[in-house]
Amino acid sequence: MSRKIRIGAQLQPQHADYSHIRDAVMRAEELGVDIVFNWDHFFPLYGEPEGKHFECWTMLGAWAEQTEKVELGALVSGGGYRNPDLLADMARTVDHMSGGRLILGVGSGWFEKDYDEYGYEFGTAGSRLDYFGGEYLPRIKARLAALNPAPLREIPMLIGGGGEKKTLKFVAEFGTIWHTFGDIEVLQRKAGILAEHCARIGRDVAEIERSSELSRSDEQGANAMADDGITLFTVGMGGPDYDFDALQKWLTWRDARNAG
Repeated sequence: MSRKIRIGAQLQPQHADYSHIRDAVMRAEELGVDIVFNWDHFFPLYGEPEGKHFECWTMLGAWAEQTEKVELGALVSGGGYRNPDLLADMARTVDHMSGGRLILGVGSGWFEKDYDEYGYEFGTAGSRLDYFGGEYLPRIKARLAALNPAPLREIPMLIGGGGEKKTLKFVAEFGTIWHTFGDIEVLQRKAGILAEHCARIGRDVAEIERSSELSRSDEQGANAMADDGITLFTVGMGGPDYDFDALQKWLTWRDARNAG
């Protein structure tokens, strides 16, 4: 399955006034990004820990009305503090608001402060993963199938993470897009394990788009990932001032790769 290279801009909703975030979304769309992401946390992940921060899904609803072309979504929503049936309904609603442009990004959750400060049980990495794959993802799938009106399209599900025994098994069963990190050797090994999980359930691994991020990559590294079959690349951008220089460079790289 041949795919074009795509670039996503993750506009991190921290350390910025909302007017700056809104303007950054418009600028990203004008430059020609394929997807605008935020993230689903309640506090900054770096910088001043009690700094400015905004909530994910209300923001995605605003972006759905604000934009016209780009896909949008969270990279990613935390499984431990989003009721899966309600999340599916929220995703369906934003899908309609955007005219069918939502990507539903989900993960098992990892930032303990989000849980503790908002009154959710953090548990362990194992318990969060067991819930994520055993209950959370099946409930999302079932609720999306039951909603009236239905989503405008089969909403792509992006699953974040690289755990070889559990997370990649969940990607094989439920994922449309798989997002993970690592150097090329790690990414290649994990891709092989994902293919094994897909083979066990009779799914073609080529149906799953592979995604990674560019913050630690130069052009040589990005080319190596693209040559290995990764087609979605995300550029992280933080507030208060969203710097578009790196994003513009990677958009130029995308266009050259797709033309070649």
